[in-house]
Amino acid sequence: MIRNTFSLLNGIGEKLERNIWRSGIIDWEDFCNCDEIEGISQERKMIYDNQLTQAALELSFGNAEYFARIMKRRDHWRLYDVFKNGAICLDIETNGLQPGHGGYVTVVGFYDGYEWRYLISGENLNAENINRYLSGYKYLITFYGSAFDVPFLLRSFHGVRFDMPHFDLCFAARRLGFNGGLKKLEAMFGISRNDAVVGLNGYDAVKLWENVKRGSSEARELLLAYNKEDTTSLLNLADILYKKLRESTGID
Repeated sequence: MIRNTFSLLNGIGEKLERNIWRSGIIDWEDFCNCDEIEGISQERKMIYDNQLTQAALELSFGNAEYFARIMKRRDHWRLYDVFKNGAICLDIETNGLQPGHGGYVTVVGFYDGYEWRYLISGENLNAENINRYLSGYKYLITFYGSAFDVPFLLRSFHGVRFDMPHFDLCFAARRLGFNGGLKKLEAMFGISRNDAVVGLNGYDAVKLWENVKRGSSEARELLLAYNKEDTTSLLNLADILYKKLRESTGID
């Protein structure tokens, strides 16, 4: 989808982008090879041609950070098919309070489509390990992470870096008219959960952490199992929402 995207250019919104597609100019190569485009001056087109040539070069290098800088965050989903194999899903649990008011992260889960890993407070959760677990990946997938998980981590751990494009599935779903939390969307799209954590929610995760602090190994395992389900389901949901978002643009 990214190669069909012209809205990364300043002055081109989604309406003009659709008009460009309707004229038969579908991708960056079509755009640059076209002598003139209705609604775009020759001077402006020369600038756009240079920008698209640079974008194509950066894409060939796999430079995801470049697109994180130049694209609107609401359009980062358009990079999914290119960077899916370099994506990392992330989900955090907390003690229920906000940073600065006694709040802290209890668990951070990571899933790359092959392996789920975690960091847990009091054992291995620190900025260095968060950055280490994120390193090597090019694309971030969360649910409501741009409003909660990422800001919480940035406020809690000095030096944590999130420079990659970010596909926030919560806002993607809302854009498509699907409201509700992660569990509701999982049920809607037939994504199943481990029976051990069916029915658990964020409040339960806070209570489980209280029991972990009291020494309960059972609570620890259940909390980790809950985070694992929250994290590993994101890739399946991303597949579904990406396809629906692409269809909604009219590009097909």
